[in-house]
Amino acid sequence: MTDTIAMPLRAGAEMTALARFHRDVTWTGTIEAGALGPDSPAMTATGGGVHRVIQDGLWIVGDYWQDQFLADGTFVLRWQLHWVAGWDPQAKEYRAAIADNYGHTEILRGQIDGDLLTFQTIGRKPVRIRLFWHLVDDTTMTWRNEASINSGPFQLVERYVCSTVSPPTGSGGGTGAHQDAGREASGPPATR
Repeated sequence: MTDTIAMPLRAGAEMTALARFHRDVTWTGTIEAGALGPDSPAMTATGGGVHRVIQDGLWIVGDYWQDQFLADGTFVLRWQLHWVAGWDPQAKEYRAAIADNYGHTEILRGQIDGDLLTFQTIGRKPVRIRLFWHLVDDTTMTWRNEASINSGPFQLVERYVCSTVSPPTGSGGGTGAHQDAGREASGPPATR
């Protein structure tokens, strides 16, 4: 009887590869002038992210936070993002869904090329984003966000150096995450 019932999927090599990029991290970096809207100033930022796996390793969940400051150190805002990423066997590509405290949501498609993970929004929206994670070594990763407005060229929005605070999240059920109820957080910022 159970031979006719579709069983839940099991995490495979694709999730092991994706987990390498989902380390619990803290980061520092910069946001380009004009990147968050016309006349928006350049800013510095500090933040962090924590990860856990759900549904027997099929999805990696990340929660991120980031504090942004003017050049003189004046606090501007705290940004937060929730991230869910995994392998879509029907599409044969990575997929991610994001939601942030500005009310933005996106669905993205991704790919891994060696030590580089790239995700890009799906569809022809007026604003498209492209996210890059580059593994430098076991303790350092760089991350950047680019945006395209009205099908124009992609422009740098922000870039960060991420420092690992715990190993990558495994696809076998371990979390690798440090839970701190006062902070939400990794991969850094994706939308504003």
